[in-house]
Amino acid sequence: MATAKKRLYTLEVALISGPVTRSFARKNRTISRTLQACGGHTLGDLHGAIFDAFDRYEEHLYEFQIGGRLPMDPEAKRYGPPMAMIDAFGEADGSADAEKTTLDSLGLKTGDAFGYWFDFGDDWWHQIRVLSIAEGAQRAGRPKVTGKVGESPPQYADPDEGV
Repeated sequence: MATAKKRLYTLEVALISGPVTRSFARKNRTISRTLQACGGHTLGDLHGAIFDAFDRYEEHLYEFQIGGRLPMDPEAKRYGPPMAMIDAFGEADGSADAEKTTLDSLGLKTGDAFGYWFDFGDDWWHQIRVLSIAEGAQRAGRPKVTGKVGESPPQYADPDEGV
C-alpha cells in the first residue's frame, strides 16, 4: 500500500503573553517551541502538540486565528474545537472546526504567521510562524517537537509570586 505524500510544515510557536511570573520571565526571556507537522494534520492535532510541548496538563478551550494582523484581529478567520463554536445563545459563532481543518487547506506560505489562544480565562497567547514547507513528506502519527527555547511556564502561576 502506498503512503500518501504530504507537505511537512516547520512551525515556530512563540509564547507572547500569559500569566507568567516576573521571576520566571527574567530567567526565560524567550519561550518557543519548533514543531513539525504534515499537511494532513488538523489544527486540532497542532493544538495537541502545542499543549504537550508547553507541558500543560489541564485542557481548556483554544482558538487559532489565521489571516489577521495581530491577535484578536476581527478580520482573522477563527478555528476552534466544535464545543467552542457556539455562542451564549446556542447559535454557531462563525468559527471553523479545528478538528476538520488541515494545515494544507489553509494556504499557508513560508513566513506567514498566525495566532493561537489557549485558555480563554488565563489568556495564553502564542504566535505561530511558518519557518518552512517541504514537499513530499511522509504522513507522521502526530506533529512532533524538534526544538525548544526556554522552559515551559507553569500552567497556573503561583499568585504569591506576582504575575
